[in-house]
Amino acid sequence: MALHAFIFPGQGSQAVGMGRDLAASFAPARHVFEEVDEVLKQKLSKLMFEGPSDELTLTENAQPALMAVSLAVLRVLQLEGGISLERKAKLVAGHSLGEYAALAAAESFSVAETARLLKLRGQAMQKAVAPGIGAMAALLGVEFEAAREICRQAEANGEIVSAANDNGGGQVVISGHKTAVERAIDIAKAQGVKRAMLLPVSAPFHCALMAPAADAMAEAFANIPPRTPVVPVVANVTAAPTTDPNTIRDLLVQQVTATVRWRESVLAMTAAGIDSFIEIGAGKVLAGLVKRISPDATTHSIGSPADIEAILKVL
Repeated sequence: MALHAFIFPGQGSQAVGMGRDLAASFAPARHVFEEVDEVLKQKLSKLMFEGPSDELTLTENAQPALMAVSLAVLRVLQLEGGISLERKAKLVAGHSLGEYAALAAAESFSVAETARLLKLRGQAMQKAVAPGIGAMAALLGVEFEAAREICRQAEANGEIVSAANDNGGGQVVISGHKTAVERAIDIAKAQGVKRAMLLPVSAPFHCALMAPAADAMAEAFANIPPRTPVVPVVANVTAAPTTDPNTIRDLLVQQVTATVRWRESVLAMTAAGIDSFIEIGAGKVLAGLVKRISPDATTHSIGSPADIEAILKVL
């Protein structure tokens, strides 16, 4: 029998129209979107369904929006499909903001709490660095240690650049001061890295420049502490499962400035016997990464009514 991990996508998976068919087809999905709209006092669902794209892509909108789609899918699986996360998933994990969706799925936070936390996280990350100061770039065809060495070589004049996401399959995202990131791109190309390109993001996530946002999250968790999840969560910072609320809180604070260790997380889940990864929410980014890290694993991406119908036959 397959052992499943439920995984939750991060920023970059958003697209105008996400969640629209779910809301049209299923009352539990509609209720999640209505609850998030209500909590945030904004018509986030309208922005998700209709755009404009540039507004949806804003960090403070994209983060709660992606979580809302993931939780809407999960609610439909639970309430219409009779799926119990506790019984069906051995582990949960998420990529960056997806870790919050994973924790909400595992009942560590309510949907309302998660929406508030992610709105704040998005705003704090946006405010942490003035526009134009920071940047992120993707290096393709490079292993993690080599990418870290490139970053070390590119740091100068007090400017920082570091590995932000170890996505696996030779894909590493780097983050830091724009000029240092540009130097790292030049070094990477000179060293024969297949592709190195700036990413269209509004802030340099998962690097030391995000320290003010980490402080903001530490403050937020004083008011909204996590509860013990019903399924262990594989944390981005440690690539290891945890169920301890204090550890979860500390790791979420660290996560703002730390590397997202996705490759190691997938390998850890595979080592724990997981052979089926079910991506819950918008897009198919994580399923693609899993396939590159653990080629033998089965993957499913569940974001539409048709996807839900198909996965209910599998689970």
